[in-house]
Amino acid sequence: MTIQGTVNKSFILIGLIIFSASISWSQYVNGGPAMLLMIGGAISGLILGLITAFKPTWAAYTAPLYAFCEGLFLGGISAMFETMYNGIVLQAVMLTVGTFIALLMAYRSGLIKATENFKLGVVAATGAIGLFYLVSMGLSLFHIQMPLLHDNGWMGIGLSLVIVVVAALNLVLDFDFIEKGAENQAPKYMEWYAAFGLIVTLVWLYIEILRLLAKLNKK
Repeated sequence: MTIQGTVNKSFILIGLIIFSASISWSQYVNGGPAMLLMIGGAISGLILGLITAFKPTWAAYTAPLYAFCEGLFLGGISAMFETMYNGIVLQAVMLTVGTFIALLMAYRSGLIKATENFKLGVVAATGAIGLFYLVSMGLSLFHIQMPLLHDNGWMGIGLSLVIVVVAALNLVLDFDFIEKGAENQAPKYMEWYAAFGLIVTLVWLYIEILRLLAKLNKK
């Protein structure tokens, strides 16, 4: 495993996301079966993501498929948001890229260090957010919505901002994982696995930034 190899594979996954996202975006704009592509992409992406997480040795095959499926979901949902708020997708993409670059520079400069306490805090916060989302989805089955999660008031915006920060800090864990893997000469397939982890974080960050911008536009 090398850092350059992981970077190359990350670009391949990003390219697949952009390619498949353009398909579902086009279908949404032209009145095609975008919703079907979105739902299929989301479910398939979730399954492939879980498989990759538990079977890293399969990452060379499952990670590209995950990226393609996730792109179908992102393209459709991005087109929906763009229809409601013109220019929001470009803003979300720019903020996601900017956040990535800023944190990468902070990590490389030593300004942010992935200490054990830092990792523990980020993992705990991420787990709490995941649990919060699971409870929200469970309640939605009974037509009950978590007020702060969907509210565009200041409390709702504040919650979204916290989630964006936690998602962004997960990038530091990804950078550390890649660096440590290269230093310890991890197996070559770990390049795909590390690239997959980085893409999962970027997708989550993009979606949360998109949601935050939507709340701010409603305000």
